[in-house]
Amino acid sequence: MRIAIIGAGPAAVGLVDTLARSGADGAAPDVVVFDPSPHSWRGRPYAPDLDSVLVNVPPAIMSVRHGDREHYASWLGERGAAHLDPLLGAPLVPRALYGEYLEQTAEKAMAAGNVRLVRARVVAVTGDLRIRTEDGREHEADRLVLCVGSGTPADLHGLDGTPGYVTDPYPLARTLADVRPEASVAIIGSRLTAVDVAVSLAARGHAGPISLVSRGGMLPHVWLRPDDHRPTRLTVEAVEALGADVTLASLRDLLRAELDGLGEDIGDLEADLRAAATEAPAARLRRQIETVGTHSQARRLLQDACHGVMASAWPLLPEADRATLRRHARLAVSLASPMVPVNAVRMLALYDSGQLDSLADVRSVRSVRSVRASEGGFIIETGGGTRHADVVVNAVNPPPGSVPRAAAELVGTLLREGLAARHPDGGILPSDPRVHVVGDLHGGRPFLTGGIPDVVGAAARTARALTRA
Repeated sequence: MRIAIIGAGPAAVGLVDTLARSGADGAAPDVVVFDPSPHSWRGRPYAPDLDSVLVNVPPAIMSVRHGDREHYASWLGERGAAHLDPLLGAPLVPRALYGEYLEQTAEKAMAAGNVRLVRARVVAVTGDLRIRTEDGREHEADRLVLCVGSGTPADLHGLDGTPGYVTDPYPLARTLADVRPEASVAIIGSRLTAVDVAVSLAARGHAGPISLVSRGGMLPHVWLRPDDHRPTRLTVEAVEALGADVTLASLRDLLRAELDGLGEDIGDLEADLRAAATEAPAARLRRQIETVGTHSQARRLLQDACHGVMASAWPLLPEADRATLRRHARLAVSLASPMVPVNAVRMLALYDSGQLDSLADVRSVRSVRSVRASEGGFIIETGGGTRHADVVVNAVNPPPGSVPRAAAELVGTLLREGLAARHPDGGILPSDPRVHVVGDLHGGRPFLTGGIPDVVGAAARTARALTRA
């Protein structure tokens, strides 16, 4: 069987690793991976970059081998000691180093199985799964897997192409290189990408003021130190047992029962979550840094549920409950995708020094040149007034299910050929059993899932489906 994989990021690594190992006891499938990137297997997040751009989660959930939580930690070995986050009690390495892990895992899979890499962009796929690359060549396949990654960051203020505006911040080694040390910098957004930009500016010795500008001003939560506690009530099995009776209320009941068994009050957790929208960012950071090692399980359980339980619960929830979660998306994402303690400490130091501040209720960001042609920079309008910035960095996440710019032509052909269909909430779904979609482009995924655990799990399920075919 000939399997074509389009895209060579972490999802593709998980897929080829599983496929190569599945062929150990028999004939391995013929796998061709198409990717034009000079940094194949790393994807957008893990390409070479500044050392200040860190992996944002503990090693235990960064394994690209599904079912083997120690695979990445074993690869890292003694090198992890040089990158220990003392508050988290675990190593947090530069993303470029994690990219080496992805590359080496893929290279071992290529050596062990019948896997080869074609460095070309796919522009079209026909109904009989003939694949055409940008150089005009055609390739035949029996199965097709899309692993094209996430879309392009949204340009909310129409500034693309404006001098001084950074549309996509990664790699920061390139996009921050021309920022003058004394320049005033506005970072649009307040999530993990904004944290990366702020701490990387500081690591480069930036002396000018830095502002996080967004509608709500809410920073990500801070990771709690991992421990060995595992839920007994708020589990995937419990959700599956509820079936059609799954609601937000029933999930809350499971969480409350879990906390009751630990002697914890769900009301304390809910009060903390409500405060996230109004508490000053520096004060919230300080408090969360002080409690990284807490023995309380409430936030750990809820955080784990965002990734594990929610993947099973989301398709069962009534649409009204899914709409409720979407309305509270900023809070939910802040909880589900926290920042690592070492970056929290760096951010707090920037706030305390006065170099960093947060601007909420942002109404518009516009180029000064559009107002006074003789001046440069940008005007940021908020509910409380205006602010000038020399440089604006866009740290807004791509919309869920958005199509990467480089894959737009390809996705268009899949839709026209009837091989895939758009999902109303974003992304696409296969319309043909020979086609699979893994990662951010897969439609109907809960917006809380994401990252390595999600794509690796999906890659493993896809590999099993392919080997059963």
